[in-house]
Amino acid sequence: MTRPFPGPPRPPSRQLLVPLYEHPAERPDAWRRLVAAAPDLYGVVLNPASGPGTAPDPGFAEVAGQLRAAGVRVLGYADTDYGRRPHAAVVQDLLRHRDWYGADGVFLDQAASGAGLLTHYGRLTVAARAAGARTVVLNHGVHPHPRYLDFADLLVTFEDTWAAYETAEVPPWTAHHPPERFCHLIHGLPETRAAAAAELARQRGAAVHCAVPGIAPHPWDALPPYLETPR
Repeated sequence: MTRPFPGPPRPPSRQLLVPLYEHPAERPDAWRRLVAAAPDLYGVVLNPASGPGTAPDPGFAEVAGQLRAAGVRVLGYADTDYGRRPHAAVVQDLLRHRDWYGADGVFLDQAASGAGLLTHYGRLTVAARAAGARTVVLNHGVHPHPRYLDFADLLVTFEDTWAAYETAEVPPWTAHHPPERFCHLIHGLPETRAAAAAELARQRGAAVHCAVPGIAPHPWDALPPYLETPR
C-alpha cells in the first residue's frame, strides 16, 4: 500500500511499546500523533516525573484518558533500581499511576536480571496485579534469567543504541518462548534504519519493539521516525 506521506514504513501492527518521556504541554503534537497511532501500539509508558510524581498532573491525566479511549495500554512507570528500591515505594508508585492516571498496566524499569531477585520481582508482580494491572512489563535492558517470564507478560531484553543492536546476540533459550513475550528498545537510530530495526527485532524473536532517533542522556524524548512525520 502506498503511504500518504514520505518517510519510514510502518512497523507491524500492535508492535510498538513507546516510552515518551515528555510533558504533554511541551510536546502536544507528539502526544496527538501517538494517540492517532493507536492501532500500531502495544502500549505507552506514562512517566510524569521518573514515576507518577507527588501529585496528579492534569496534562498526563488527559493524554492517558485519550490513549485508553483509543484502546491503548497505559503502563505506569516505576523505577525498581535493580531490586534496591523498597517494595512499598514501588507499590506506592503503581497505586498512584492507577488512581491518578487510570493506568491499566505497569512498566517496572531498571529490573534486575539475576536469579537472586526472582522472589522480589515476583512479589512486585503479585502486588501490581492485585492493584489491577492487566499487563506487567519488566525492563531488564538485557536478557535476564528465563524464570522472569513466569510472572511478567513482557520482558524488555534489550535497551541500548542502534550501534549496539546491530551486533547484539540473543541467547538460545528465548527461542522456546513466543516472540510476543519479548521487547527490544533501541535509541540513537538513524532515521533511514527504522525498517531495518523492525526486521532485526522480528528476526531476533521480539514481537514488540521501539526504535527512536533520540540519544543519551535523554533518548526517550523522541517518537519512532514514522510517527515523527506529520500525517
